[in-house]
Amino acid sequence: MTTNVISRNPETYIGLMSGTSLDAIDVALLDFTDDQINLLATHSHAFPDALKQTIQQLNQPGQRDEIHRMAVADLQLADVFAEAVSALLGQAGKQASSIKALGSHGQTIRHQPNDATPYTLQIGDPNRLAELTGITTVGDFRRRDMAAGGQGAPLAPAFHAALFRTTRENRTILNLGGMANLTLLPADLAQAVTGFDTGPGNILLNAWYQRHHNEAYDQNGLWAGTGQVSEQLLAALLELPFYSITPPRSTGREQFNLEYLDHILDQITLSPKPEAAPENIQATLSELTARSVAHALTTWGGDCARLLVCGGGVFNTDLLKRLAVQLPGLSIESCAAYGMAPEWIEAAAFAWLARQTLHHHSGNLAEVTGATHNVVLGGIYLS
Repeated sequence: MTTNVISRNPETYIGLMSGTSLDAIDVALLDFTDDQINLLATHSHAFPDALKQTIQQLNQPGQRDEIHRMAVADLQLADVFAEAVSALLGQAGKQASSIKALGSHGQTIRHQPNDATPYTLQIGDPNRLAELTGITTVGDFRRRDMAAGGQGAPLAPAFHAALFRTTRENRTILNLGGMANLTLLPADLAQAVTGFDTGPGNILLNAWYQRHHNEAYDQNGLWAGTGQVSEQLLAALLELPFYSITPPRSTGREQFNLEYLDHILDQITLSPKPEAAPENIQATLSELTARSVAHALTTWGGDCARLLVCGGGVFNTDLLKRLAVQLPGLSIESCAAYGMAPEWIEAAAFAWLARQTLHHHSGNLAEVTGATHNVVLGGIYLS
């Protein structure tokens, strides 16, 4: 985090991120005075269990009374978002009137960029959020990119470039959230920044761990570290066509979920064998994330001098060890020493994207999403 002195007229924004993992709502307060990026305060807000369950169900098609349940969840989630923002302001000693705008990604409940009619859908009503917080809110970021022919994701690479790009070396940012994605930052400023989803990050790991331990995630990957990889299961998981699609590409919970994993397990003959032990399947899922990231980086990543890791997965020691094995000789580090604490990058990105929108600057990168051109993202909901 930079430590620039804030001028007499600070330009402060809030970013709010609710990711695929549904582990928490992350809120970050940033100052962008003089075009610097300063993280001032953060807050992690718990999901109400009932709302979390509803969102998980809405991610899967075919549920009863989906439209009504989605509309209710849309409003309930906005209420929780507003609570998270209020908690952050209280902790930071700030008034809502001092905030230029709030950028809210919303909670993705369906993302179908490869459908015959591509679409994406996030809930967490920005109208209600602006009304409850008294802060101008920017939301619905993804759909403008899709209107321009893009996949609507990933959107963080533009912020990664603003925060981490340097002319000294080629860098790649690896975000290990629910999904994993890469941002390629060439040292040559004449070259375009690119990025794409690689596949599952923590989504399958968290879901499998929760099934067997009734807890949100495998802390430090300790349970996965006790298991042995099933090469049979890993090979079956890696047969998914997604892994061979040339970027731009994005994915989500619609593809990677427990139902998908259970279907694969039903198709192969693990049950009578020792590798069917739950900890071995957890180890295999960790290996899946590591190998799919490494495959994507070596196939489409070019000449990378340093891999900087952000997102919740940066704390998964088992996963990072597996990644190091798959990428020997590559420097793999947390992004903490290069600009910002890794767990707040995505929330901070949406504060930055809200500022881009209010300044009439584009927020997407066409080379990343596949859009025909860069566009100003999101709708503005005035306070």
